[in-house]
Amino acid sequence: MGAEETIQSLGISLPVAPAPVGAYVPYVLSRGFLFISGQVPFRDGILLQQGKVSEEVGIDSAQECARVCLLNALSQAKVALGSLDRVARIVRMTGYVSSSAGFTDQALVLNGASELANKIFGDAGKHARLAIGAFELPLGSPVELEVIIEVMD
Repeated sequence: MGAEETIQSLGISLPVAPAPVGAYVPYVLSRGFLFISGQVPFRDGILLQQGKVSEEVGIDSAQECARVCLLNALSQAKVALGSLDRVARIVRMTGYVSSSAGFTDQALVLNGASELANKIFGDAGKHARLAIGAFELPLGSPVELEVIIEVMD
């Protein structure tokens, strides 16, 4: 079963790929790799949550934000590639978590995105990852995610 069919079987519908909120492009395809710019948890053009994780946003909500960030990234990938069945592998995710002082569970927050990638792509969804605590993120978002994808010809 390909990624497109798996997404349907999971009852997931990809959102419309969000427009950039700055002077950049949403993705760059270069030499067999797709670099997806940082995605925040927009759903229907609205930021799901604002604030720092653990202080204003709980871990469960932050994990949901991470999943939405991944779905937005996959929407960008579908625009770029025409089909998610062209994804050979999720190579790396870099996640930023707007963190309250003393919060150290950034990896737990990013598991929301990582576990969803594994469900959709199986072994090809297993990736290297970096989870970074940040003081502030764009638009007050609690989570931002960038993704690098290896592309099949």
